[in-house]
Amino acid sequence: MAKRKFYAAANRFTLRDFFFICAGIAAACIGLKGFLLPSHFLDGGVTGISLIVQRLTNLNFAALLLVFNVPFIFLGRSSVSNLFALKSSVAIALFALVLWLVPVPVMTRDPVLIAVFGGFFAGCGIGLAIRGGAVLDGTEVLALYLAKRSSLTVGEYIMGINIIIFTVAIIAFDIETALYAVLTYFCASKTVDFVVYGVEEYMAVQIFSERSAALHKVLKTELKVSIKILHGQRGAPGAAAERVSQISILQIVVSRLDLTRLLNTVQALDPEATIMYHPVTDIHRASAVHTLSLADQVKQT
Repeated sequence: MAKRKFYAAANRFTLRDFFFICAGIAAACIGLKGFLLPSHFLDGGVTGISLIVQRLTNLNFAALLLVFNVPFIFLGRSSVSNLFALKSSVAIALFALVLWLVPVPVMTRDPVLIAVFGGFFAGCGIGLAIRGGAVLDGTEVLALYLAKRSSLTVGEYIMGINIIIFTVAIIAFDIETALYAVLTYFCASKTVDFVVYGVEEYMAVQIFSERSAALHKVLKTELKVSIKILHGQRGAPGAAAERVSQISILQIVVSRLDLTRLLNTVQALDPEATIMYHPVTDIHRASAVHTLSLADQVKQT
């Protein structure tokens, strides 16, 4: 989910949002009580901090999770919205209550399975809650707050926070515990990305072709995509004018599901065309207050 979609979900409350939050709580509860907690495994974020403190003090994990998330709720109120803070407060409170009251059987004692599937279910829960416009772990709010005030991304800030947590785990416990925590976090973060973005990943495509005019017409008509035309030249820098040729470069943003169709169309029209493409998550407009999602950018152009 791009930032614009997150802000839209954070500032509304629908039955669909409620379903996502409840499903997220259920999934995260299975990940923690069914995998991580019984074997004293760690995770990243506020969950990881709570797990470390719980292992060191034997205090109730659900209570620790609730207490450590409180500062981030206030931060979310100022950086996102009052409704977001309210939804997240209710989601975290329900999450702590479910962790405290609902029994979950231990799924496995194999450490690799615990790290992989514990991270999977925890990440699934966090991702579903985000789709519902709330959070179960306050570090996402802190990272979002910091990212708005620097050139680093939200993901980079989350990684930095978790590096600190894993370093503390090495000092407090041992390196094996920290390594399993890294594996858990990796599985959780990849699952969050999949749940939040789903199949809505977008690709930026650049097409270098001598038949750019024909390609523009066909792609515009058949694929109904927005196309920007960049003007460039082919030849060595400083070469004589007769050795330099002008070329039109087509720049397109398409969903990952439409990429194969686009490539096949270009291949059929111009087998000699050169195509460059890479995944994109957001496009930033300097005049915008928030970063716009790729889907919204594509629809507006």
